[in-house]
Amino acid sequence: MQRQISFVHPMTSPVRFAPKAIAFWPVLVFIAVGDFLTKRIAERVLTLHVPQSVVGDWVRMTLTYNTGAAMNISLGDWSRVVLSAVAIGMIAMLFHMYRSAEGTDVWQALALGLVAGGALGNLMDRLRSARGVVDFIDVGTADWRFWIFNVADTGVSVGAVLLALVLWLRPGPVEQPAAQAAGNSPMPAPADPGPSPNGPSPNGP
Repeated sequence: MQRQISFVHPMTSPVRFAPKAIAFWPVLVFIAVGDFLTKRIAERVLTLHVPQSVVGDWVRMTLTYNTGAAMNISLGDWSRVVLSAVAIGMIAMLFHMYRSAEGTDVWQALALGLVAGGALGNLMDRLRSARGVVDFIDVGTADWRFWIFNVADTGVSVGAVLLALVLWLRPGPVEQPAAQAAGNSPMPAPADPGPSPNGPSPNGP
């Protein structure tokens, strides 16, 4: 009679990810990759500074390059170096916040993924070209236009608002009332008075 021996390969065991990882990493990759692809398409099909109407004057596609920060804030010749260093520091801080979050903190992880993906998208633009960040989403009216932005800016803005709401709505630590805390504190043992200076007690030892 032959004896059957079964082997279970260790790699067949299921790999489980924390809920925060499922929220953080796909969103980060989606924003970063989506930002990269839409910018390359905009550079290919749009002419620099020539608006292309999508929904009248409300939504247009206008290709432009921004060497400064959001809202065209510029630091001169140092813009590329300083803003790249700031973006790297921001991504490191966001990753630290993600690592420090609870495994089930999905909403904070989602917000961090949005901001980190957007920061990474604009950082890649600064590193690949001295022309700066590619912007092309142009919204407004005939008399007023918002700053031209991109998918990465949208991720940063939405993620920042969501992160602020998550941190604001999070309940703080429960403080114990002072009287209850005092009641739960151990009382010091009474000090030993020692032998009486008048000798033994008349009631006996």
